[in-house]
Amino acid sequence: MHPSTQPPRAIRELPDELISQIAAGEVVERPASVVRELVDNALDAGATNITVRLLAGGVRLISVEDNGVGIPAAELPIALKRHATSKINSLSELESVGTMGFRGEALAAIHSVSELSVLSRTATQDTAMLLDGRSGELQPTARAQGTTVEVKELFYSTPARRKFLKTDNTELAHCIEAVRRHALTRPEVGFAIWHEGKLVEQWRAQSHDGTDETRQAALDRRLADVLGDDFLRDSVAVHYQAGHVTVLGRAGIPDAARSRADHQFSYVNGRFVRDKVVMHAARSAYEDVLHGHRQPVYALYVEIDPTRVDVNVHPTKIEVRFRDGREVHQAVRHAVENALAIPRAHALSADGQSLQPASTASSNNAASGSSNTSPNSLPNWQQTRMHLPASMQAHGQAVNDLSALWQKGAPSRAGEMQENIAQHYNANAGANGSANFATQASTNFAANSNVEAAHLAQIAASTDSSTETHTDDWPLGKAIAQLHGVYILAENQQGLIVVDMHAAHERIVYEQLKTQIDAQSLSSQPLLIPATFTATAQEVATAEACAEALQALGLEISTLSAKTLAVRAVPTTLAQGDAVALARSVLAELSQHDASTVVQRARNELLATMACHGAVRANRKLTLQEMNALLRQMEVTERSDQCNHGRPTWRQLSMRELDALFLRGR
Repeated sequence: MHPSTQPPRAIRELPDELISQIAAGEVVERPASVVRELVDNALDAGATNITVRLLAGGVRLISVEDNGVGIPAAELPIALKRHATSKINSLSELESVGTMGFRGEALAAIHSVSELSVLSRTATQDTAMLLDGRSGELQPTARAQGTTVEVKELFYSTPARRKFLKTDNTELAHCIEAVRRHALTRPEVGFAIWHEGKLVEQWRAQSHDGTDETRQAALDRRLADVLGDDFLRDSVAVHYQAGHVTVLGRAGIPDAARSRADHQFSYVNGRFVRDKVVMHAARSAYEDVLHGHRQPVYALYVEIDPTRVDVNVHPTKIEVRFRDGREVHQAVRHAVENALAIPRAHALSADGQSLQPASTASSNNAASGSSNTSPNSLPNWQQTRMHLPASMQAHGQAVNDLSALWQKGAPSRAGEMQENIAQHYNANAGANGSANFATQASTNFAANSNVEAAHLAQIAASTDSSTETHTDDWPLGKAIAQLHGVYILAENQQGLIVVDMHAAHERIVYEQLKTQIDAQSLSSQPLLIPATFTATAQEVATAEACAEALQALGLEISTLSAKTLAVRAVPTTLAQGDAVALARSVLAELSQHDASTVVQRARNELLATMACHGAVRANRKLTLQEMNALLRQMEVTERSDQCNHGRPTWRQLSMRELDALFLRGR
């Protein structure tokens, strides 16, 4: 029967059980939801060890045991009532929630769709008390201090919900993921997961004294235990503070990116969240270094004053709302950018201290035919140099004319570079104010390129004169050859370095261009005729609310009517682009993430194209001095491990890997 044809019903209050079952539909989606809520309560109780036991993927049984403070016997019956909690008492406490749970709905909702029992004991009780959720019977039993919550036959009272559950293995995977998210933010707590009487996951507690150093060490050990040693090896530490926001954790290097976003963990005050602001900020930090549609990996922990974040915006508490989303966005983006900017070549020196003795020992043992000789007892000798005739020496540009790296065979390379940059920039940005800006930028770049060339020449000269004494100080090693005019081969303490010279030089030029543009204040150019367009209500509201943010981006957007916006000024670098498309893109990002990187992204695309044209080309013969100068510049250039398109610029082959290729020591 259609609802409109049904006879009218009287308005009445819903039964308490039905209310709880309706609430369970929002809170309890699957067994993993129950696990998450119960583990939240265990952590709030101060537990240091939590054990989760499951049957049939959590459908038949979910048992969460902890060693927390416990629940007094008199409060056990109250704990199962709706909106009963000890975590908040007033609205002021709700505005600064410091616990994982706070609504007091979880146990009541779970109880309405399952058979629930609670076993608990406090430090002052002589015995534990067991509460049967169905009968309400309270009886003494044996247990150490802590609480055990058992949930049997989930959704037995709502069979329709049970039909929507997946296979036992799928539900088990979701339960493990729920516990894993908690384990990543609480290294001081031990976790164990049992399924069908078998231990499937266990993460031991990592103690620390509360200081930043020991806390970071404990967190790193927990990250390695949960996500694997590869995650710790292929990530960099993140530590950044700006205003009210502190960002900690680890960000995966671009080479460790995955095809799926299943290794992205973000936390706000210890709570796992799927927040658009944090996720967009992290993604924008990888724009210059990530190739294609790969997804970065990271574990980021945002710490902020609880009064500046609202956690009461989603039934599952997986979403939050910030008082100042732009503040959080900038902090997260800068934190990850700064961590990724440091060239990873410097880590080779530390790695070499542990790798070199092992590989050397392997090589020396193989050479001597002895497998039990210690490396310390082996003679330290060097192979004599090969005397090559002059005809076999490297041909290339002289090191005193290192500016040839910027262009091929031109008599006036600085002038030609300036002309090419200006022409390219003018083709993309127009011929008025943006042309003047492009000309100025290219002039400064061309001038600085000569200075840079002289600096590189000085580095190269000192490199050539100190080859024998300072080679160990060079993370990327000493150049030894050029392969097919494309790759530079260099040796360091660990083994062999292979460098894509065009990709590496492209990144160097790109970073120099960005530095010069960033040094100038972001100016805007008024449009002679404002660009008007029909806007949605969301776009109009965003333009009015984010006027200051738009001005900071070089945009001036005014409201002409309830459905019309006018773009009156755009960034000088993008003056001749599509002003309407630019405005729509910026407004869309501001409405979703409280911040926008559209202008920066468009500018960087132009600079990346210019850098690609200005970098050294393939088949360009370089001398050893020029190769060494390029390697030294890579060691001090930010994000030099990836080119502008996200592809790697160099690779390391250790002596151990080379020995394995040739079966040495076997």
